Amino acid sequence: MARTLPGSRGGPAGGAPAAPARRGAVARPTALMSVPTEAMLRDAFAADVTEYLRRTPRQLPSKYFYDELGSSLFEAIGRLPWYRITRAESALLARHAREILRPLPHPVSLAELGCGSGEKLAILVSSAVDRFPLIQLVDVSPAALDTARYRLEALGVRASLAHRATYEDGLERAARHRPAGASLLVLFLGSNIGNFDPPMARDLLARIRRVLRRGDALLLGSDLVKPERELLLAYDDPLQVTAAFNRNLLRRINDELGGTFDLQGFAHRATWNAGARRVEMHLVSRLRQHVRIAAAGFELTFEPDETIWTESSYKYEPSQVLEEGLAAGFGRGEQWIDRSARFVLTRFSVPV
Repeated sequence: MARTLPGSRGGPAGGAPAAPARRGAVARPTALMSVPTEAMLRDAFAADVTEYLRRTPRQLPSKYFYDELGSSLFEAIGRLPWYRITRAESALLARHAREILRPLPHPVSLAELGCGSGEKLAILVSSAVDRFPLIQLVDVSPAALDTARYRLEALGVRASLAHRATYEDGLERAARHRPAGASLLVLFLGSNIGNFDPPMARDLLARIRRVLRRGDALLLGSDLVKPERELLLAYDDPLQVTAAFNRNLLRRINDELGGTFDLQGFAHRATWNAGARRVEMHLVSRLRQHVRIAAAGFELTFEPDETIWTESSYKYEPSQVLEEGLAAGFGRGEQWIDRSARFVLTRFSVPV
């Protein structure tokens, strides 16, 4: 899965487990963070919820999955046996970290979009901690950013900068803060690219390319097309962790915006749209019900079986990933593939 804007599993945010144990006298990394005010965030949340619920079909932006509880649930999803993206990507990073970094000029500044708990970033960083003058973290979840910074601290990283922001805003901030004389490697992992429909995915890749310079690179993680049964188990697991993750979005609206959603009044549904090559997640109303969202001054009625579309996760073929990178203006792409789990890492270089 991938989960972010408008949707992402593998994700825009990871959970907030206890901070890793400290090693000796490790200096705390620079903890700068650009933070919009809580009032601004709440107003934006209310405005988005209103706009998307008025659409046909009704929708909710999946970036709002990632409050503290949602981030923790997503971390649990990443450990389920039916959800292989996290393990496959982590294994590829551990096996090929030096190959991924080798062509980049020294020193290298890292920026991860949707860093989550920083678990995968730590795998890459641990291969050459002293090579990175600055590591920048972008996520919509403050709990995820805190956890990622603690992970970096445990590795001995002394300079990090956290941005509580969407991918697009975080990318622009990371580009402005890159150290002079350092190349920049942007990480976009967890198949978060799959949460964007094809035109939006191309636009985002093109935006990443525009902020990069010669010698910079993008490392992209992409989930691949696989049998329908595997995909549905990943998005509708037998333990119902993903169902809880999905319904938690309604719980968050209730708590933060004064919503009146009946959480038991909505069922979780995952479907595979073969024509569009995407998994879709929906919340399905079990009965006719009226909902009010006080902070938005908005009311609506759901009919039985009416749905709220909460996430899309597009799946790729390796050749298609390469084609999308070239279309965005990148140069040669090099790939590392887990053929069993059907997942690919692609490093795109900026043409010299």
